[in-house]
Amino acid sequence: MSDSKVKIIKYQPNYAKQTVEMWRNSKEAALGQKEIHSFDSHVDFLNQILAKQYQVDLVLMDEMVVGMIAYNEGEISQLYIHIDFQGNGIGQALLARAKEQSAGRLILYTFEVNKKAQRFYEKHGFMIIGRGYENEEDLPDILYEWKNT
Repeated sequence: MSDSKVKIIKYQPNYAKQTVEMWRNSKEAALGQKEIHSFDSHVDFLNQILAKQYQVDLVLMDEMVVGMIAYNEGEISQLYIHIDFQGNGIGQALLARAKEQSAGRLILYTFEVNKKAQRFYEKHGFMIIGRGYENEEDLPDILYEWKNT
């Protein structure tokens, strides 16, 4: 992530379509199933709900959206990295931002099927505190917690 063409910005609606396209592709690759919502409803969710309830940051590389995170002081709602840019420190940089602005504790959910995400979160200090099916995809998920020690 040391490339000077990479920058992290606050979400701007002009990046909505790029963000949702990256998000959907990353999620579909991780879960092995198609997104259940239409593209337009996903854009509406990003603009009308997520961006109003969370801090949403984007990672841009030459004006292309390669990562996004939605978080507040206690929770990470979404964290997705473009499938071609995973493993390059982008997720780690976004996670560090959320940790810095947290109240010393963060929770997040990830899908049980997403082993890469589990390894990533555990590598960065998150511990499993619960399991369930609390999602629209009706897939088993894992509740993680990070505490600043």
